[in-house]
Amino acid sequence: MEEVGVLVVSYGSRGAAILDSLLRSGEYAVNAYVADRQRNPFNVKFSKEHIVIPSLDPNEICKFAARYKDKIDFAIAGPEKPIIAGLRDILEKELGIPTICPTKKYAIEKSKVAQRRLFEEVAPEVNPRFKVFDPKDYERLSDVKKQLFKWLDELDNKVAVKPDTPAAGKGVGVWGDHFNTREELYEHFMANFKEGPVIVEEKIEGEESSFQAFCDGKHLVPLPETRDYKRAFNGDRGPNTGGMGSYKSTGFYLPFMNEADWEKEKVIVEKIFNKLKGNGSNPELRGIPFYVAFIHTASGPMILENNSRPGDPEIMNILPVLKDDFVEVCFRMIEGSLTRVEVEKKATVVTYKVPPSYGGYEKFFPENVKRDEIGTPIILEKAESFASKYGDRLRIYPGSMELREDGRAYALRSRTVCTVGIGDDIQEAREISLEGLEAIEGGALWYRTDIASKEHISKSIRHMEELRKTR
Repeated sequence: MEEVGVLVVSYGSRGAAILDSLLRSGEYAVNAYVADRQRNPFNVKFSKEHIVIPSLDPNEICKFAARYKDKIDFAIAGPEKPIIAGLRDILEKELGIPTICPTKKYAIEKSKVAQRRLFEEVAPEVNPRFKVFDPKDYERLSDVKKQLFKWLDELDNKVAVKPDTPAAGKGVGVWGDHFNTREELYEHFMANFKEGPVIVEEKIEGEESSFQAFCDGKHLVPLPETRDYKRAFNGDRGPNTGGMGSYKSTGFYLPFMNEADWEKEKVIVEKIFNKLKGNGSNPELRGIPFYVAFIHTASGPMILENNSRPGDPEIMNILPVLKDDFVEVCFRMIEGSLTRVEVEKKATVVTYKVPPSYGGYEKFFPENVKRDEIGTPIILEKAESFASKYGDRLRIYPGSMELREDGRAYALRSRTVCTVGIGDDIQEAREISLEGLEAIEGGALWYRTDIASKEHISKSIRHMEELRKTR
């Protein structure tokens, strides 16, 4: 079996899932060199060499890779921060290591303003109405407030407020969810405006889905659609999170979608791809340059945003059911010869366990927090024995947790660990995911119990049926 060296840039369960998929190769013996944000126990256990770079600074990652330059065949990145900071540009220029992620120029998630203007040019029919407020355009805050309120009049206050750059200010805020008065909205707006440009766009009603596609610069290979659960608590209540879980059906689109929705999504993303790649090919788009959040409305799918990396948790719905060898998929992306990818006709459900501070759980539900468990080690052994029972139908991916000097793993502040259930239908996959999750002990961890439930999916189907009647 041919040996292959891979540099994996990791943060969270997504990185563990990428590493796992590489190591399951049937054609290659993979030696993994992992640059990680913390000592993820899965990555530490299964990597050839592991380093912690808390900042995930591309220059530091490059220094690590330089030590193994002659042993690394390619690199692959999961988190957005190093991609936006130009990780690929640095690795390829300094070390000649082919890297699977877009270049800095094509990490278009770095600017929501640039995204909206691109979509307006290429596919205006799927762009919500929006207005950009740039601090450079205003001399007085009173003028900003006047223009903002005028825009709110036009949209009847029903808006989403978004900072131009990721993680700036207070982040995204939505009318009816994060604020219910204009003054609350203005406070949120100003927290972002102090950091730079802000987009205020119309709030759209519908059902959300996540579109992802592998790309080699010449070809776009769409992957099955997934549904992410952003809200912290059951019933889609509470603050937005990084994603509490997700599901995919046995086919390419979700139960509340129809084939026409799926085909339209592909056409929309292909338009954006063709615009960015120009004539022929643009290898700078290699990786997953299009992880698009769509919202399905009465008039069809519209775009909420685009990311230039694999989704977390959405990529975990896909990687475990790839029929193709993932290492070979990566090589074909680098060669520019990836024209198709085979995926098993299985449903998958991802569910996260998270610490009591996450999403404000201990504030909203103090009575549910197992206080004697806070700060205790996370025990995965029982869940791993379940994985043996289920074979390849259950995967366990540690996320925001670290292996410490005592040899035990502890939860950090974000999403701690996820399980992926694989089944012949969504409900079977959900049961497997939950059984694995419930077997994970320690840390006072909690999770949403309604991810991919029959009730939630039925509600989405009914909602779309009602919206379609209004077309």
